[in-house]
Amino acid sequence: MNIRQITPTYSVTPQIDTTDLPAIAAAGFKAVICNRPDAEVPLTHQEITMKAAVEAAGLKFTYIPVTHQGLNMEMVNAQAAAMEAAGGPVLAYCASGTRSSIVWSLSQAGKMPTDDIIAATAAAGYELGGMRGQIDMIANQT
Repeated sequence: MNIRQITPTYSVTPQIDTTDLPAIAAAGFKAVICNRPDAEVPLTHQEITMKAAVEAAGLKFTYIPVTHQGLNMEMVNAQAAAMEAAGGPVLAYCASGTRSSIVWSLSQAGKMPTDDIIAATAAAGYELGGMRGQIDMIANQT
């Protein structure tokens, strides 16, 4: 597991395994968001399996499958709602953590300065400077 903190309450990681959940819970996370579509993973890592394991570990689970081509504001708003409902630190995952970083970045548009959003993801190893225009556009609509 390679957990990368973006904010004190939001971190991302590449694909997790059910065996990682005790460590995730012990690290203080309250919720897990899966941004990886079932079509990308074997049955052992699909929503139904991960949801059962995450909830058995005492954590909230939300499934918001994101693809780069299909990313939309409905997904961004669902991610923001899941983060809000978590009641504490959230760990989001996908294949590499990039999609989870992108969805977070877009959810913060208008709530944080764009430079701070880009700096936070860059500090976690995700260079999203190319998304400045999209972040600014969303910020200007709020």
